[in-house]
Amino acid sequence: MFEHKVDQGISLKLIEKKDAKRIFELTESNRSYLRKWLPWVDETRKVEDTEVFIQSCLEGFANNKSITTAVQFKGEIVGVAGYNELDWSNKVAYIGYWLAEEYQGNGIMTKVAEALTDYAIRELEINRVDIRAAFENMKSRAVPERLGFKYEGCIRQSEWLYDHYVDHAVYGMLANEWKVKG
Repeated sequence: MFEHKVDQGISLKLIEKKDAKRIFELTESNRSYLRKWLPWVDETRKVEDTEVFIQSCLEGFANNKSITTAVQFKGEIVGVAGYNELDWSNKVAYIGYWLAEEYQGNGIMTKVAEALTDYAIRELEINRVDIRAAFENMKSRAVPERLGFKYEGCIRQSEWLYDHYVDHAVYGMLANEWKVKG
């Protein structure tokens, strides 16, 4: 089981089957907002779809290929974040995240991404942390920018999003660049 306290009100816990109802409710209530940036929203139509997603996350964790967590704010799940992929041969962690719209603007995801970056570098001994976001998704791009990640470029037409391609902004943080925590 993976659990990580970020600060007084924010924590991460390994996503579990019992979280499916809450995560589906968040998806449902944020459907139009999430759909603008995430390709899986239309395929998530019932709680069972979220359960299938969680099962794949648990398999990724068991196989040491990913860690997907529920983001908890004041004890309530408000989003999902983690390492979408752990590339052990190249020592790269790929961070992905989403947060319910009503909880944005409180610094939650910046703190979560900071904690995930720190954990990857210090605990997992990862050399590079990678965050990618749709080029026009300024809220998502602001997270790595606030943390001092280097903007490394744009991957054109990187992702098919329902009826069009979106470009991805790529941000990277190397272990030797990561700030020393006091």
